[in-house]
Amino acid sequence: MVSRLGVRIPRELPAARLTGLARRAEQEGLDEVWIVEDCFYAGGIATASAVLAATEKITLGIGIMPAVARNPAIAAMEIAALAELYPGRLIAGFGHGVPSWMRQIDAWPTSALAAFEETLTVIGRLLAGERVSFEGKHVRLDEVELEFPPALPPKLVAGVRGPKSLAAAGRVADGTLLAEPATPEYVRATRDLIGVEGHSIATYNWLALDADPERARERARSDVASAIGPNSGPALEPLDFGAELLAEVKAASDRKDLARRLRPEWIDRLSISGPLDRCVEQIRALYAAGTESVILLPLLGEPEEESFAAAGRIASALRG
Repeated sequence: MVSRLGVRIPRELPAARLTGLARRAEQEGLDEVWIVEDCFYAGGIATASAVLAATEKITLGIGIMPAVARNPAIAAMEIAALAELYPGRLIAGFGHGVPSWMRQIDAWPTSALAAFEETLTVIGRLLAGERVSFEGKHVRLDEVELEFPPALPPKLVAGVRGPKSLAAAGRVADGTLLAEPATPEYVRATRDLIGVEGHSIATYNWLALDADPERARERARSDVASAIGPNSGPALEPLDFGAELLAEVKAASDRKDLARRLRPEWIDRLSISGPLDRCVEQIRALYAAGTESVILLPLLGEPEEESFAAAGRIASALRG
């Protein structure tokens, strides 16, 4: 299995910062750089094009685009253009989209699961050069065929977490992207649920490289809490402390309160944090569990360049 290391550029940054950070990720020897398409920040296709043009060899992942936000034929056209211009360097991620955001733009479907599965099905077929007619609950195409299908179709990954959605990902996607916090236990549970040979897993995790383990935990505390909520059951239930943590999530009055409730040993398990040797050990544990790509997330409010340099140190240690 291929073991890759990457970083994610925070969605909160203006588009003008993306190309410089992507070049920094490439200079640090990282395999991948990921961008986010969340409402209502920078668009995924536009920023992906800029990042790919500004770099030479690093793989660019879009993680993730809402499946219902674009007509799938138009999405396939845009992805095909990027894949043809930058062959072998693109990963296109799709998810359901946040319901509140999708309702704001009048895009939330009657069946989110059907819309997701139908969209990825037809995009995959179009990118493979097929002429597609399709009549589904959400997607309807009549003899659609791309004039310029890519010679090397990019990998399509699903950013989902529920059991039914993960099963659908196994049917229609090449891989699955697990949101932070993604532990080895979560990876193994996801692989068992999907049960498809050759289906890749990528994981998002907060990064706090620090020689002082206690300082690393405190740096990561609020970010870890920000990623945990009532819908985090699939990620937390496989953990030996998952039930206890979910009880704290339910009891907490807000994210700050939840951050205060997090035990140090929980933060250690829910982030890539601490001294270099420990961070390397955590990432190798994710690889051993079945992760093909570990994507490190800079802590909010900390300089992204320093986080990317820290990721580069880890990449060098992994290779050594």
